[in-house]
Amino acid sequence: MGNISSGDRTDGGGVQSVDRAISILEILSRRREAGVSEVAVEIGVHKSTAFRLLGALETRGLVEQAEDRGKYRLSFGIIRLAGGVVARLDLTQQSRPVCRRLADEIGETVNLAVLRSHYAVNLDQVRGPSAVTAHNWVGQLTPLHATSSGKVLLAHLDDRHRARLLAAAGLEGYTPATITSVPVLEEQLDEARSRGYAVTAEELELGLNAIAAPIRSHDGEIVAAVSASGPAYRFSEKRMHELAPVLTMGAEDIGHRLGYSG
Repeated sequence: MGNISSGDRTDGGGVQSVDRAISILEILSRRREAGVSEVAVEIGVHKSTAFRLLGALETRGLVEQAEDRGKYRLSFGIIRLAGGVVARLDLTQQSRPVCRRLADEIGETVNLAVLRSHYAVNLDQVRGPSAVTAHNWVGQLTPLHATSSGKVLLAHLDDRHRARLLAAAGLEGYTPATITSVPVLEEQLDEARSRGYAVTAEELELGLNAIAAPIRSHDGEIVAAVSASGPAYRFSEKRMHELAPVLTMGAEDIGHRLGYSG
């Protein structure tokens, strides 16, 4: 909101202006419509200051003037800003029934993850009946190269984007099994793309194995990964490959719930 801070320096600088602008958005959300004078009174500023703030918000498409009434209301730019959050909420809601089913069928912990910067962040988790750990992965940022979800998300990025993320993150070795070579990792990503899923064998934690499959949104883009993880003594590499069709079909089911028709 550079326009706000530059045009309102006499009222306390950029931070105070941003705070007032947010207050205006909250007022319009609550009142549906409000005039410049009403806004000025509510946030305790001169009418000219309220007018400048509303003008900056209008320039950014966040508010608009109601027809012939001298009132302001929220504009559709708010929906654009909220879209990312709404999409993630919808993803979690649509995935939850499938994740529950997968946890029951596979017997292990199922997680839903998305790409965030150079990490995979877990949005949801369902523990299977055989799960022996209460570890909660929700909200945790996990390394892309050492997790099955991360490998799936990396595999479907374009080469330049993937290279940038790997350069930013580095290939830290978490266990002796962690892949720390870019060429070896690229081979695994090629394999993940061709077979439709990725696996990790004790690459993030000793004794922990995982398998993940990609989730497509309505436009066919890979927006998330669904994974199943469990102890290596029980959730062996052979067992993961046997259960891969169950997981990939679950991922496809989530995609269909998001509107993907492929």
